[in-house]
Amino acid sequence: MRPWPADRVAFGGDYNPEQWPRETWHDDMRLMRDAGVSFVTLGVFSWSWLEPSKGEYDFGWLDDVMDLLADNGIAVDLATATATPPPWLTTAYPEVLPVDRDGHTLWPGSRQAWCPSSRLYRDLALGLTDRIASRYHDHPALAMWHVSNEYACHNLPCYCDTCAVEFRRWLEGRYVRLDALNEAWGTAFWSQQYTAWDEILPPRRSTTLNNPTQVLDFARFGSDVLLEFFLAEKDVIRRHSAAVPVTTNFMTLSQFRHLDYHRWAPHQDVVSTDHYVVDTLEHPRAELAFAGDLTRGLAGGAPWMLMEHSTSAVNWQPVNPAKRPGQTVLDSLSHVSRGADVIGFFQWRQSRAGSEKFHSALVPHAGEDSDRFREVCELGAVAGRLGELVGSHVEADVAIVFDFEAQWAVAGPAMPSAEVDYVTVAHTVHRLLRDRGITCDVVHPDADLTRYRAVVVPTLYVVSDGAAQAITAAAVRGAEVLVTYFSGISTPEDHVLLGGYPGAFRDLLGVRVEEFAPLRSEDEVVVEGSLAGTGRGRVWSEDARATGDDVEVLLTYAEGPLAGRVTASRRPVGEGTAWYLGTLLDDATFGALLDALVDRAGVAPAAVVPPGVDVVRRRGADGSWLFVLNHTDEPCVVDVMGYDLVTGDPVGPTTTVPARRAAVIRES
Repeated sequence: MRPWPADRVAFGGDYNPEQWPRETWHDDMRLMRDAGVSFVTLGVFSWSWLEPSKGEYDFGWLDDVMDLLADNGIAVDLATATATPPPWLTTAYPEVLPVDRDGHTLWPGSRQAWCPSSRLYRDLALGLTDRIASRYHDHPALAMWHVSNEYACHNLPCYCDTCAVEFRRWLEGRYVRLDALNEAWGTAFWSQQYTAWDEILPPRRSTTLNNPTQVLDFARFGSDVLLEFFLAEKDVIRRHSAAVPVTTNFMTLSQFRHLDYHRWAPHQDVVSTDHYVVDTLEHPRAELAFAGDLTRGLAGGAPWMLMEHSTSAVNWQPVNPAKRPGQTVLDSLSHVSRGADVIGFFQWRQSRAGSEKFHSALVPHAGEDSDRFREVCELGAVAGRLGELVGSHVEADVAIVFDFEAQWAVAGPAMPSAEVDYVTVAHTVHRLLRDRGITCDVVHPDADLTRYRAVVVPTLYVVSDGAAQAITAAAVRGAEVLVTYFSGISTPEDHVLLGGYPGAFRDLLGVRVEEFAPLRSEDEVVVEGSLAGTGRGRVWSEDARATGDDVEVLLTYAEGPLAGRVTASRRPVGEGTAWYLGTLLDDATFGALLDALVDRAGVAPAAVVPPGVDVVRRRGADGSWLFVLNHTDEPCVVDVMGYDLVTGDPVGPTTTVPARRAAVIRES
């Protein structure tokens, strides 16, 4: 067993030697040494090579690769190879194939062609896992176990009969009694009362809207049934390999919404994630930063692994732009600034054939004589110099509350507006604070909020009593707590809290809403007040009125049917303040609101920088490191004294970070 690289930020990625002739493997080792690679993930898509037919195994090639990596001092994150079945499996057992909402079988020919609930598939996968774990548990290259790969990326939700049976089993575990399920699902409506468990189906395509709580529970079930699968594989590994850490790669980019990673994270020995820049987003690098802070929140503030990202273009967007020169380093250090102690890529060598042949890699089609590989080598050298900050933590005084279940519920059927996307407010708050040099933790509603100076609660549509009490307690203890529109509306069963919105937070905010007034995509509302003069709102508005004399109205609607109604307000609560916001403000007005909030909270930026320059501080027992990530086309001057680990030069009392470049400064 090899210890995980700890004297540097680990650097490497997915290695797929089975795609290449053996003579290429030795060249790979040379290039890995040149690039500073310290780890690889091995065997992710190797099932058909390891078990070419049922019960017949070929580990010879993997033995040779493992030995080669050990000889070259490269740590291995060894996969169980169970992410994608080989053709013999789906041919022999077509019943393991997933089924879409319309009843269509999803056939082999891609990847992840298996039903998440299939016990047959699970048994076959556990058999392979047992073989791999028993063979390699004490190999000198082994440093980590990698279970499956990107769970639910392509095969969830599945609506097959097997999932129907397992869904009923899951529901019986959750509700125990049918009358409890009927109450939770509100089946008195539309004659949906169930009298036997076997009457219940997944929310397949129906005549019109499915039951919202059924849809929400099916999302919970899908996440839980795959978590059960992960834990089964982990248990097999643990029987052979008690000391080697186990992980699976999450997908915390905002477009992936199938799993409740807050339930998964406690079962990981180290939290790891994949993240890819989505160029169609309005603010793709802001989304990258949010994903990093979300991953750190899942890790409980501890360092985490970036298992995959891309050196340049991906292959799955309608148009796949190449990254600009320097962007590979800048994106990678953005993740490190937000807590990653590992920089991983998909993949080591760019494929010649297959569906991902145009997905960029550490070694591109152009080979080592290319600007992209030279930048990879530059990044590897920087990763080696960053070893002193491994294990340090990110400083953040602001928390953004984020809940995967609320995200599912907001996207459910029969909602007031399809224009409301759960992540919009969270991303906007995070981006605007990031532009001000302020770092946020992104945490679950049940997280410990006591240490934060400010807490933002965006679009928390469903909320438990415990979470509502914890958020209220944060304000009482002295935090500035901002609750935005469409929060506190329903219970975890998606039952509306009566008496006026926002039910769970009505008393905290001192605001009562009688009726929602969602806006069409082309509509805006004009707002005005002492906070920022005149501004605009979009997506949402609501008929809100203050309920007490202690409520300070900051913004009102300036015209239309809601003229004079409360748009934004605050009221003192204990030692802190509760803030309300009823629309999605334009950036300038929203920024003014956040400026007022963080000023009252006493939150200071990591450094004073212009918008587009990201600054984050990591701190450890032996010092602190300021990351300055310049995403603009102009150089940026920062007041700081210390030593830049990127350039290897001392800096101070100021340093200039060139356009599209980064500095990591050990502060004096």
